[in-house]
Amino acid sequence: MTRTARVLIAAVLVCGASLPAQTGVPEIAFDSVDLLKMPRDIYVGEVAGVGANSKGQIFVYTRTGHPYATLGDNRTFARGGSRLFQFDAAGKFVRELGQDVYGFNAAIGLRVDPQDNVWTIDQAASQVVKFDSEGRIALVLGRKPETIAVRPNQPPAGQPARGGGGGGGGGRAAGSGTPGSSFSRPTDVAWDQAGNIYVADGIGNSNRVAKFDKDGRFIKHWGSTGAEPGQFNGVKALAIDSQGNVYVADAGNKRIQVFDAEGVFKTQFGNVGTPLTMCMTRGTTQVLYVSHAGDEDGMDDAAIYKVQLDGKVIGKFGSAGKLLKQFGLANSIDCRNENELLIGEMTNWRVQRITLKK
Repeated sequence: MTRTARVLIAAVLVCGASLPAQTGVPEIAFDSVDLLKMPRDIYVGEVAGVGANSKGQIFVYTRTGHPYATLGDNRTFARGGSRLFQFDAAGKFVRELGQDVYGFNAAIGLRVDPQDNVWTIDQAASQVVKFDSEGRIALVLGRKPETIAVRPNQPPAGQPARGGGGGGGGGRAAGSGTPGSSFSRPTDVAWDQAGNIYVADGIGNSNRVAKFDKDGRFIKHWGSTGAEPGQFNGVKALAIDSQGNVYVADAGNKRIQVFDAEGVFKTQFGNVGTPLTMCMTRGTTQVLYVSHAGDEDGMDDAAIYKVQLDGKVIGKFGSAGKLLKQFGLANSIDCRNENELLIGEMTNWRVQRITLKK
C-alpha cells in the first residue's frame, strides 16, 4: 500500500451519506497514450497534479525525491519529497522548477490559472504556492505547521495584542498567521472571474472552503465537519463556473455541493461515486469531469464521469487497473480542451493523455 493510499483511507474514502445512483450511464469511447518522456535518472513518482497552460506546456507536481528535516532554534524544518516538472506539449521534459522550495513536502494537487500561473498544493506543508509564467514564486498561501510546540507570543503587560502575521498575537501560537489563513492539509485551489482565490481545506481537520482576494488577503470561509448541506467530510476538489458558482467535491459524503461566491448553499448531487478530483471545461456550455475511485488504491473500482452542471451524468470512461485506458487513483484532471484531457495518477505514477471520441 502506498503512502498516498494511507492518507486517503481515513480522509477521502470514508463511507458517508450517498445520493441516489443514476442508471444507464453511457460509456464514452476514447484513446490514451502514456505521455511523459523523462530524461535519464529523473523519475516521476506519484502524480498529484497535472495541468497545461495556454501554450500547451504541461506541468506536473509529483511525489518524488528525498525528503529531509533540519532543526532550527525552536522548529523542525521539513522539506523535499515533491518536485515540479515542466514538459512541452508532446510530453518531452523541459526543466524542473522550485528546487528545494520550503513548501514542497507531499504534493496533493496542481492547477494552472487563466493567466498561465502555476499553483501547487501541498498537504504536508499545508501551503499553496503560485509560480508566475516565468517560474518565479509570486504568492504563498498558508503556513507550514509547527512540529515543535512553541509558546504563544504574548504582548507585554498593559499593551494590546498585536494582530497580523508570523509573530502572532493575542495568545495565538507563534507563526500561526492571520486568523483563518492557515490550512490543515489543503487539496485544491480555484479562481473566479474577479481573480478571487478559493482553497479547499481539505483532508485535515478543517473541512472548509477558504476565500482570498487576488492579492492573497483572507476574506472569509465556510463549512464544517458533517453530512448536512454546507458541511463536508473531506473537501477534495473545487471548480468554479462562469456564473461564479463554487462546486465542491465532498469525497467522504460522496457528493458534489454547489455554493454561490459567498458560500451560500444552492444544491448538491451524487451519482459520481467518491470524487477524488474534478475539472470544469471553459467552453460556452461547461461540463464537469469527475474522477471516482471506490477503494483506497484505485485498483478495484474507478472511472471518469462527464457531468452536466445540473448534476446529470452524461457519460463515463475508463476502469481500474494499470494498463493504458485504466486508472489508479486519478487524482488530477486537466480539461482545457473538452475532448482532450490530461489525467494524473497516484498509484500508476504517470500522466495519460485522453482523447474522447465524438
